[in-house]
Amino acid sequence: MKKIFITRRIPENGLAMLREKGFTLVLSEKPRPLSKRELIKELKKNPYDAVLCLLTDTIDKDVFDAAPSVKIFANFAVGFNNIALEEAKKRGVVITNTPGASTESVSEFTLALILNAARRVNEGDRFMRAGKFKGWGPPMFGRDIKGMTLGIVGSGRIGAEVAKKALRGFEMKIIYYDVIRNELLEKEYGARFVSTLEELLRTADVVSLHVSLLPSTKHLINKERLAMMKKTAYLVNTSRGPVIDENALVDALKNGVIAGAGLDVFEFEPKTAKGLTRIENVVLTPHIAAGTEIARQEMARLAVTNLIAFFDGKTPPNVVV
Repeated sequence: MKKIFITRRIPENGLAMLREKGFTLVLSEKPRPLSKRELIKELKKNPYDAVLCLLTDTIDKDVFDAAPSVKIFANFAVGFNNIALEEAKKRGVVITNTPGASTESVSEFTLALILNAARRVNEGDRFMRAGKFKGWGPPMFGRDIKGMTLGIVGSGRIGAEVAKKALRGFEMKIIYYDVIRNELLEKEYGARFVSTLEELLRTADVVSLHVSLLPSTKHLINKERLAMMKKTAYLVNTSRGPVIDENALVDALKNGVIAGAGLDVFEFEPKTAKGLTRIENVVLTPHIAAGTEIARQEMARLAVTNLIAFFDGKTPPNVVV
């Protein structure tokens, strides 16, 4: 029977589906992502038929060279910027992902970051823990997000769901920028398309990023574009860390170029840019926007469904290449 290497333990529902089909499973038991060297060592040691990998796994030419028997890498993620797609295509290796699994969880978390940044929830928490609360008083003013203009960069599944929640839950005005117009977003939620990112940055009270990591989106938000934002604006990122020039963001936050930020992903993940963790007006979370039980189980189901379809001789439902 086919042998599958799973680079990090996934929810049990996915493992049960694979066992039911009779696959031989080998799971990494390390309580952390594997290094590229560790992954290559494992793949050279055993002739696997498939690998179920995570966004934290680098799947490049060296890894493909170490695993000539592997015909499919099933990414346990919506994104796939960890995989050298052209190299996979050249070798005829199938790559799959799990689109849609985390739309609800990430969109909810995006609103949580927006609220946290604007209402200064984390600052209030630190204030309490430091024993500074001496009775009610008005020194820590937050801002209402009702009526603010939300600028969405990237109007795919998650961006559209954020727009819906922001409009219906908080009566925010929605503008968006994308390389492709989303007419449904305009019709259903009254979103206004802006033709340039620069216009969005100058107009929005909150900028929320929902783009894939591509050469064209790396450092999409840089020093120059941060300077275009309102001084009262907030920047939120639940997409991919390198979309923001993190060092430039540190400078912008320190110098009052923008009011604050909420980040769930980081350019140098798991590390952060120097000084970022010492800044008060930024909310930092460890890449957990999709980290709900329901979302993870759905990701497991989709990743495993892709594998099962492939070995049944069918086209997996979520093929990237």
